[in-house]
Amino acid sequence: MELPARLRQGVDSLLNGVALTDLQRASDILSKRYRAETRDGRLHLSDEMAAYAYLAARLPATYAAVFSSLDYAAELRPEFSPVSLLDVGAGPGTVLWAASQCWPDLRQATLMEASNAIRTVGSKLSDDAGLDKVDWVARDIVKERDPLPKADLVTLAYVLDELSAAERSDLIARLWSACENMFVLIEPGTPAGWQRIKDARSQLTEAGAFIVAPCPHHQACAIEGSDWCHFSRRVARSKLHRLTKQADVPWEDEKYIYLAVSRYEGEGAQNRVLAPVKTSSGKAELKLCRHDGGIAQQIITKRDGDLFKKARRADWGDVL
Repeated sequence: MELPARLRQGVDSLLNGVALTDLQRASDILSKRYRAETRDGRLHLSDEMAAYAYLAARLPATYAAVFSSLDYAAELRPEFSPVSLLDVGAGPGTVLWAASQCWPDLRQATLMEASNAIRTVGSKLSDDAGLDKVDWVARDIVKERDPLPKADLVTLAYVLDELSAAERSDLIARLWSACENMFVLIEPGTPAGWQRIKDARSQLTEAGAFIVAPCPHHQACAIEGSDWCHFSRRVARSKLHRLTKQADVPWEDEKYIYLAVSRYEGEGAQNRVLAPVKTSSGKAELKLCRHDGGIAQQIITKRDGDLFKKARRADWGDVL
């Protein structure tokens, strides 16, 4: 997966002339903070160089995870066509670009971001996103308690890891109150990220939300032990991306976990593929989260006809 052409062009323009050594240094600091889930009171994207490093090293992967999450939700709610978006912790506008790709009828967006540096970058990029109205709001959503605007689609991507448990619960409740239809949360695909999504899932279903994706049921999660639910999207690295991360491989795999809920009940999925499909001559082995709440290892063979063809083509994260 790659960035949309207009976004990629905008990023290239902003990074033109920025010293590679500065990008590499800032990217290394940023990566260490993200991996450690550092909470020291400072914003990860606290200055211009950190914002530039994010564009070069992190944006392609986070865009892939966000787009995939929204696309899976859109697949299961074909009737949903949001006009308005509220995105909190918007970064450089990643959700804005992904949502406008998934839902072409999107016309207006409110993007809240506390970091002046990344908000300035995102505002420049969003001029080419194709919406009628994009409002960038300088706001620390945890500290500032002003009412939130209502929106058809409310999103929170890669934010919960920066908050305490009490702050997470409070923010989720406030965002759900602002949501008029669908609420999507996205986190890193780590055990800790999955636990945060599990907690949000419990909180939102108790508040009356209907799960859209990825879960094909509303029962307690059946995953136990050292296992955890997450998905993966392969991301193509540009030359600058590789140089900034000092990497040789022309791609990387972004692990992520998400939750999409709605105020309205829908049909839902029958099964969700929870791991890469193992294929061999005449058979496909799948790990499935089932609509009845269970986790199953299922072997599908040529004798299953069209189902076998679908199983062989299925990707990790797909509905089957």
